[in-house]
Amino acid sequence: MSLKEKKYISFYRPDISDAEIEEVIATLKSGWLAKGPKTIEFEEKFAQFVGAKHAIGMNSCTAALHISLLAAGIGAGDEVITTPMTFAATVNTIIHTGAKPVLVDIESESGCIDVNKIEEKITKKTKAIVPVHYGGQACDLDRIYEIADKYGLFVSEDAAHALYTRYKGRLIGNKPKGTVSFSFYATKNLCTGEGGMLVTDNDEIAEKARVLSLHGMSKNAWNRYAKGGTWKYDIEYVGFKYNMFDLQAALGIVQLKRIEEMQKKRERIAQIYEEGLKDMEEIELPKACTFTTQHSWHLYIIKLKIENLKINRDEFIDLLKERGIGTSVHFIPLYYMSAYKDYNFNPKDFPNTEDWWKRIVSLPLYPTMCEDEVVYVVENVRDIIKKHRK
Repeated sequence: MSLKEKKYISFYRPDISDAEIEEVIATLKSGWLAKGPKTIEFEEKFAQFVGAKHAIGMNSCTAALHISLLAAGIGAGDEVITTPMTFAATVNTIIHTGAKPVLVDIESESGCIDVNKIEEKITKKTKAIVPVHYGGQACDLDRIYEIADKYGLFVSEDAAHALYTRYKGRLIGNKPKGTVSFSFYATKNLCTGEGGMLVTDNDEIAEKARVLSLHGMSKNAWNRYAKGGTWKYDIEYVGFKYNMFDLQAALGIVQLKRIEEMQKKRERIAQIYEEGLKDMEEIELPKACTFTTQHSWHLYIIKLKIENLKINRDEFIDLLKERGIGTSVHFIPLYYMSAYKDYNFNPKDFPNTEDWWKRIVSLPLYPTMCEDEVVYVVENVRDIIKKHRK
């Protein structure tokens, strides 16, 4: 595809093969549409894949984050530390427990929470940390758990971007000390349309999470209606309708089989971007930090050195759009959202976040993206940069 050709390259397209379609059809024919054998199968296979004792299927990563905190006893009057460079779900779920979100600035290279600034935000009310593995990078988990152990804090890892990310050789979710929440939203590395997974090695948290995610019911529909089940049940907690169901799980089972294949395609796209843009002095390319031994490449985020350009980040995005290239920004810092104005977050307290978000652009990256499309993005990024240098 040449530079002058007009073709729209969307920011994301899902990778659904005939195998996923066949599995969903088989599930429809099975008679189990809600939570049933496919969900249980997917949970077991996912737990085995990441190396965790328990995996509890949820209807979203948001649900998994919420249930993680509730199962750990987080509630009204507590404080929970997280980062402003994340999607609203991370903070919303803290607020939904009745706790207060406390934001810590990011570190400037990875976009992950700055572990050196966590302790200064800890008070007597602090009960948990929710580190966000950002874009495919891993947070500095050793330091985070060291701080958590020192102050007796629970850790709920937000791994919405981190399926296939490895921290010091281990998959995120492997032998978790707290909980880890994954997303299977339409744009994620493993897609079930909507969906998520909570993983933990803690038996008590796992049991409570299963109950809380299905109305607080002691026996779920599979237990009640399967052979050998019983119609009797108790409502043990005032729970939620957060469980995964078999149609989602059917997609997940096949996607999990294909995860390595899809990951290799992501890595190849990232390689083409790296090779095509590394000589552009006006762009800073993403690099895995030393302890991220495998980047999931959920996102490919470039940082513009806008001080060397005659255009700003938003104008750069508009120029790419005019050339048929979809992009995004991950994320608008949470302290700019009107829903959180009562918390009196001050942008001046987050200098790294401020600098980061004004420069970043997420380029298209997904397994169904062909190499000609990636090259087209590279050519147009280069052309725009060259035309707008200072």
